[in-house]
Amino acid sequence: MKGFILALQFLTRLPLPQVAADEADFAAAIRWFPAAGLVVGIVMGGAAWGGGQIDPWVGALLALLAWAWVTGALHLDGLADLADAKAAAHKGHERLLAVLADPHVGAMGVTAVVLQLIAKLILLHGLIEAGAIRALPFIPFVARIGPLWWSRYLPPLHNGLGARFRQAVRRIDLALWTAALLLTSWRAPALLCALPLIALWGRWVRTRIGGISGDSHGAGIELMESGLLLATLIQAHVA
Repeated sequence: MKGFILALQFLTRLPLPQVAADEADFAAAIRWFPAAGLVVGIVMGGAAWGGGQIDPWVGALLALLAWAWVTGALHLDGLADLADAKAAAHKGHERLLAVLADPHVGAMGVTAVVLQLIAKLILLHGLIEAGAIRALPFIPFVARIGPLWWSRYLPPLHNGLGARFRQAVRRIDLALWTAALLLTSWRAPALLCALPLIALWGRWVRTRIGGISGDSHGAGIELMESGLLLATLIQAHVA
């Protein structure tokens, strides 16, 4: 239970009790990231359902606002940092790493965040309009299985939280959460798209960045969420 609370504290802005924890406890909290994602999904899905009773666009807007609020835009920050870093990659890998470590957001970062929010808003509207919101709570859940795989099998970009996460992820964690994904996809087959998305993002990060970091985790989660929204919307229209 401590790990679950720590995961919620790290990934959400929900008011939670303080728990005593050391670095090992904090690193082990990654094992609970998918469960924390399910909480995010319930908050977002509830907002989508409630707003959808008024209008699909209202539901999409409320869902997006709830999504950004409950996560504190944590992963959007990673997406922005990675977009800025890739824009500077033509100046060499060292420049890429320097920009990635810079807390300031540049033009490419802002553009990436705006496009991501627009994409999510449109896809949420499409799902609400199609009456296909039952899978929504599971999308943040599935997207947060990715960091377990990336932490386990990608080299850390630098010594820090990513390196500690790598030591904390066990094979049994990967097996259990992947089994949960397969079980969830029984009712929402589009969620199976998470498996190739996890692999593709891992390969991209390894070849283009050189290793996994907090920013790459955040950007990967954001892009997986959009990809899963799109896959679910396509499923709704072809079913």
